Amino acid sequence: MNSGLTGSDLLAKVKELGDASKSDLVRSCGYVSTKKDGTERLNFTAFYEALLEAKGMHLGDSGHSSKPGRKLSFNTKVQFNGNLMVGKAYTALLDLKPGDEFEIKLGRRQIRLLPLGTSSEVDLEGEESPEATA
Repeated sequence: MNSGLTGSDLLAKVKELGDASKSDLVRSCGYVSTKKDGTERLNFTAFYEALLEAKGMHLGDSGHSSKPGRKLSFNTKVQFNGNLMVGKAYTALLDLKPGDEFEIKLGRRQIRLLPLGTSSEVDLEGEESPEATA
């Protein structure tokens, strides 16, 4: 699915389109995906959830966990091949999209992922790191 408008951008677009049909609203706000046969699919549910969120109504965890009542564990382990995995639930919570890029910063017994283009760096304790102050 293409990433649709959210927040104030979504509200502004809906207001701008005024009396457009529901289908046109969903399409114009970017809540469209393409089926295997090449036809488009309008994602009404995602659109309405984003619209409610933009208006300040929060619908619980928005489906970020795969099982009802399941809590995210903030522990992980190194895989057999040496990779360290961060699951989909975490990337969804942070609204990360495929193609987002990060700089890897190594500290004493810690790894930090900084989105490229971050203007200031703050370490885990909330103090500025030496690189940020130099």
